[in-house]
Amino acid sequence: METIFAHEWVMIGRLADLPAGTMRGTRVGEAPVLLARAPDGSVSAFHNSCRHRGSELCREGEERSFSKLITCPYHAWAYAAKDGRLVSTAHAVPTSDFRKEDHALKPVAVQIWNGFIFLNLASDPGPLTADMPLETYDNWPMAGIVTGHRWVSDLDCNWKAFWENYSECLHCPGIHPELCDMVPVYRQGIMGANEARDWAPDQPTGPNLKAGAESWTPSGAPCGPVFPGLTPEERARGYTFVTLWPSTYIVAHVDYVRAVRLEPVSPTRTRLVAEWYFLPETLAQPGFDAATIAAFAKLVMEQDGAASEMNQRGIASPSFTRGTLMPEEYEIHRFHQWVLAAMATGGKRGAA
Repeated sequence: METIFAHEWVMIGRLADLPAGTMRGTRVGEAPVLLARAPDGSVSAFHNSCRHRGSELCREGEERSFSKLITCPYHAWAYAAKDGRLVSTAHAVPTSDFRKEDHALKPVAVQIWNGFIFLNLASDPGPLTADMPLETYDNWPMAGIVTGHRWVSDLDCNWKAFWENYSECLHCPGIHPELCDMVPVYRQGIMGANEARDWAPDQPTGPNLKAGAESWTPSGAPCGPVFPGLTPEERARGYTFVTLWPSTYIVAHVDYVRAVRLEPVSPTRTRLVAEWYFLPETLAQPGFDAATIAAFAKLVMEQDGAASEMNQRGIASPSFTRGTLMPEEYEIHRFHQWVLAAMATGGKRGAA
């Protein structure tokens, strides 16, 4: 929490789900944070602690409306929502040496990417980075999609155990029979055709999904209008993953998008929050049921969660000392190196 989640960009939801004139209590790592969207649509974030005596300004998970001021519910000190400056001490009469400018809310960095809100607790946050170029979703209408379904699952595993499971497909043949049917290459325990032993760079690339399928839906058919700006390659791919450690991964299909974020609760507990986003016209279709579309990916995530919990129970054994990565687990190695580097960098910042 001190060296990674206190220094990296953490996704906490969609901008469209925070209406203008609304504040929300949330959490980044171990820090309670207040997220505010002013009536003009601008977004700001602050540590959720009044500068008077430390009261929380908005309970975690609660949403409250406001106009221009964030008012503490304890003693009514009021702060400007845009910059956090102290505007009023309400009934308290400060002494002559009290300086309002010394009692502003402490800011938290905010960045909006493809309609997702990212927060960073660091005083000098670095750039937002992902495993793919940040332009990967430029052809998807990310600003126009809206939340159609949400699912929360609490897992008995460390957050890193889930990321390790996510980062390889050796487990796919035994854990994900339905997913292997949808994505045939997964039956080989690999994540892409270019990982096959007989692959050559000059081989043509074909669709990732099984014959006749275009998206991760029960029938394989798009659940609504296909996003019009996609290239033939993006449509043929069937899914496009972007991973933003430590908190989230996003999967864009031809007809909807899914985002999954991890919230560490304890060394052996992780909360998984998954959301599905659709075009408004897709949601407006007569009889459309977003939960039915979400069922396939939800099944896969339930299987991944059970596998991660199984792994957590095994590594808790006093006989376990270390694992041995196979060549197919190169992405786990990359994740390990990222964690070590982030901890080293974050540790130096913490010492400063």
